[in-house]
Amino acid sequence: MNHPVKRIIGSALAIAAIVAGSAGVAAADNDNGNFPCNPSGKDVAYCNAKVGDIVDVAIGDVAPTQPSVGYDEIDYKLGRYTLGKDAINKKFDDWCADSGLVAVASAQPNATLQDPSTFTCQLAPGAETDASRNDMKTVVVGPHGKLYMADGHHALTSFWETADGGPGMHIRLKVVGNLSNLNPSGFWDTMVQKNWAWLYDNNDQPIKPHQLPSTFSLKDMKNDQFRGMLYFAKDVGYATDHAPGFDEFYWGRWLRAHQNDPNLTLAGHMGDLASYLTLTKNVSQAMVALGQNTQVSGGFTAGQLGALPAFSDKEFAKLSKPYSDAKPGKLAYMLAYKAAH
Repeated sequence: MNHPVKRIIGSALAIAAIVAGSAGVAAADNDNGNFPCNPSGKDVAYCNAKVGDIVDVAIGDVAPTQPSVGYDEIDYKLGRYTLGKDAINKKFDDWCADSGLVAVASAQPNATLQDPSTFTCQLAPGAETDASRNDMKTVVVGPHGKLYMADGHHALTSFWETADGGPGMHIRLKVVGNLSNLNPSGFWDTMVQKNWAWLYDNNDQPIKPHQLPSTFSLKDMKNDQFRGMLYFAKDVGYATDHAPGFDEFYWGRWLRAHQNDPNLTLAGHMGDLASYLTLTKNVSQAMVALGQNTQVSGGFTAGQLGALPAFSDKEFAKLSKPYSDAKPGKLAYMLAYKAAH
């Protein structure tokens, strides 16, 4: 599968017409409040992108819309990619799923993320299903046709930090909104309203859009340890299938407020498998115990944020497996990667 720079799949865009229509238009509010797209050369194809379109884009050409990630989740993914025991490296499976192509089907011995022709997914581009598209990472078209991440910061950061990834690596992303007609102020107001941007730093303090990082690199992205820890409680105490965007950050806000509870405090409970498992179990059980209608944060109830009706013993057992197991748990991969780095 080849990856020409900036290719939109599923929507025939008349790029020449876009250029002609935007040439000479000043990038400023006009009389009716609209903000002409007036794209730069590399973003010209996105001005008329429609909701549901799939774009093939280099990671370095997408802008983050949150200032931090959970490093522990990133370390799990990097551990799985470098220390993995999977028959086919999990990074190819993640690329296929994030790109709407379900999962990896096969990979050559020298397969690399830089060259998707070296591995195959269960679906070919253009054969996506509604279900496979639902699993895709998403972007919004902003002022001047620039792409902004809506959901998938941890995935793109992991790919950025992977040896055969980086800013030039291509990924297929689904467009969930085109706000290119809005001025910057209106754009960011809408992004926040729709839960497509998280303007709080890693200490949950509000920031301005200009304070967002410019790349997905860990040199730019800060660490939110609450967000990182909550990744491992997913499917044990809560699920994200129907939750609003940034649900882990809303849970993180709830967890921050309970750091005086010795069962829920992160301090001293994240350095080894046994203590991290205990913390994850305590947090997950506390989520379940809230009940579906209890307010958590951001105006959302526990049920709206995906709290499960019961603690999942099955998922916790999978999480608990040590690195020595044939199929280690996520925590074991994360801790093994940390120990090696």
